[in-house]
Amino acid sequence: MEREELFRKISIGNDKKMVLLVLDGLGGLPRDGRTELESARTPNLDLLAAESELGLSHPIAPGVTPGSGPAHLSLFGYDPLKYEIGRGILEALGVGIDVNARSVAVRGNFATLENGLISDRRAGRIPTEKNRELVAFLGKRIRKIEDVEIRLYSGEEHRFVLVMTGDDLDDRLSDADPEATGLPLKYAEARDEAAARTARIVNLFIERLGVELAGQHPANTCLLRGFAKYPAIPSMGDLFKLKAAAIAVYPMYKGLAQLVGMDVLATGRSIRDQVATLKQHYADYDFFFLHVKKTDSWGEDGDFARKVEVIEEFDHWLPEILELTPDVLAVTGDHSTPALMKGHSWHPNPVLLKSPFLRRMPADARMVDAFACGKPDGTDGQSCGKVSVSAPAAKFCETACARGVLGHIHAMDVLPLMMANALKFKKFGA
Repeated sequence: MEREELFRKISIGNDKKMVLLVLDGLGGLPRDGRTELESARTPNLDLLAAESELGLSHPIAPGVTPGSGPAHLSLFGYDPLKYEIGRGILEALGVGIDVNARSVAVRGNFATLENGLISDRRAGRIPTEKNRELVAFLGKRIRKIEDVEIRLYSGEEHRFVLVMTGDDLDDRLSDADPEATGLPLKYAEARDEAAARTARIVNLFIERLGVELAGQHPANTCLLRGFAKYPAIPSMGDLFKLKAAAIAVYPMYKGLAQLVGMDVLATGRSIRDQVATLKQHYADYDFFFLHVKKTDSWGEDGDFARKVEVIEEFDHWLPEILELTPDVLAVTGDHSTPALMKGHSWHPNPVLLKSPFLRRMPADARMVDAFACGKPDGTDGQSCGKVSVSAPAAKFCETACARGVLGHIHAMDVLPLMMANALKFKKFGA
């Protein structure tokens, strides 16, 4: 019996509420002895950690650095190796684009080309308003390449979506992205002979865009990743009997949620707005996915301090979520994005799981809060504010999660664990 068949067999509906809080790129690496999560002042997360099971999760497999798409798919209970979904289709769905069977979608970055080399892969994170101007400009000038229709759609900041529609298009292409600065443009390559024509169309588009934006700075070229046609994937309602909703700001995460059958709720851009949306719709669904993006953005920019600030902002609004008293609550990341590395990494994600049915092992879920005193080893017995360093104090961070009762798990197991704790699985077998 396959995993999905098992879930269909044992899932049951009930009125229990489940909330999955994902701080994108949450995990980090130490700077001056502390990670971003260890450096952040998080009294509410820390209190919650003392009442929760903690652990670490691997999105794909130990040592494998994940993209955001497969990492989130894993958190939703799907095998990311079975459903390899290109980022383009997620971005397209996230901005409300209709994509048909004759279309290939791809996620694009406006980028900066100087002296023949990529100097900024995100064009300085241009404002979304500037993005819209560029897309409108290009939309009037690049409408067709050979017999393939070209459509461009604005995303957030430097991101856009390219949709190509025509006969016999194929998504088996390599990314047109060198994935590092200081390198020349990289063109798409066909991974199968049937995709050769599509690769040619893509590369002609890249060249044409460069000509049209030659006078622009910093957005004068583009990088393309995640070529994709619409996939066949079962819904969360089908697999888990869930009525699910997503609260996200960025198009890709809206698209992924939509792809697995979640209703995407309209929300504002701040964490405060997202929490307000959760409260507004709390009676309408039994599973909520709330996504916080900026932890990842600042990690990718190498801005340790601002990533810490986003974690602290989330902690500030956490009590309003807890006031809803969800039956099961999970807090985690989709992947780690250490500011030290300025990108995604293979390091496992901190996981917190709260429900009435926990194996309470406080010794595993607690650690000496020496971080506030700048004593990461916790050996100093001096007083540290309101906390005695010699006494155990809860802390939600990578170190505490490494000691937690959950141990190291696969990210695919997070949702099944939530389902079990919400009593949404019946017994398997006699």
